Amino acid sequence: MGNKPRNKMPIEERAKQFMPFAALKGLPDALSAKEKITVPKIELSEEMAETLDRAMHGLSKGRIASVVYFHKGEYVKLTGMVARIDESGRLLQIVNTKICFDDILEVTFPE
Repeated sequence: MGNKPRNKMPIEERAKQFMPFAALKGLPDALSAKEKITVPKIELSEEMAETLDRAMHGLSKGRIASVVYFHKGEYVKLTGMVARIDESGRLLQIVNTKICFDDILEVTFPE
């Protein structure tokens, strides 16, 4: 009697044995969606607009900038290299993200 190898289970099937079991499929997503608080877009005061305008003039292609902007009901902060500034189209592109000038709240330049 030789040791006859059993049929091997494919790796994908074996991996499924160790996958976390989600008894309530979609619950983690539903919970994280509930945690998101939507906020109204901030209307800039004259002073805030002047500060933003000065910062926007400091933007140049290739420079690293941090931009706080309004996106889908929340404010998001993105730091990265300025890829494009389109003044006529009023768009700022940080890496691959295009941001409308009107949605920008703050621009800073990290050291």
